[in-house]
Amino acid sequence: MNRIFTTFLLISLLIEAKAQKLLSEGSIVYDVTVQTNDAAPGMADAFDGAIASVFIKGNLSRSEIRTALGNSATIFDSRTGNGVVLREFGAQKLLIRLNKANWADKNKRYEGITFTRMPEKKVIAGYNCSRAIARMKDGTTFTVFFTEEIQSENKDYDAQFRDLPGIPLEFESVSGKLVIRYVASKISFDPIPVQRFDIPRSGYREMTYEEGLKSIR
Repeated sequence: MNRIFTTFLLISLLIEAKAQKLLSEGSIVYDVTVQTNDAAPGMADAFDGAIASVFIKGNLSRSEIRTALGNSATIFDSRTGNGVVLREFGAQKLLIRLNKANWADKNKRYEGITFTRMPEKKVIAGYNCSRAIARMKDGTTFTVFFTEEIQSENKDYDAQFRDLPGIPLEFESVSGKLVIRYVASKISFDPIPVQRFDIPRSGYREMTYEEGLKSIR
């Protein structure tokens, strides 16, 4: 009986491992919408049609969002702990460099974040997802749907989901009275050109982390 149970357990683990996909290189595209009150409808209009994307290539990651107001991107190397934030609003282009200490300071609000799994489930972009309630150390909460069918080798591509047992495919971000919702529309395991993680050498006004602090939190 023990041998039969052991064999069954091994087969189950092999099936589960086979079902999971490893995102060591690829991309996730999210559709972005904003919920707000009637007093500020312009902000929701500005996010109409906004797209957020995450690109991963080993220890390199690039997270970007494109809106009618402008574009923003964060490039991060988890091996060195260094990153760069790029901002483009009209003719204004800013480049802010972050060292390891800056990166930790930028993401300190996510330290100690916990995720409580809830019974609700749904399918997003073809993947089975579970609902979880995220709670930050300041008491702020938000909802995230994540899939365990995809795992990432690079756990540092997004600090707020480092301890999430899977990949987030739908989540909220609260900023003041705005609730920004991200829903994955496409997941690709295609190779990402290394040039996508290049840091611009010209065309941007470079700022220190301290100078650009207000714009990157």
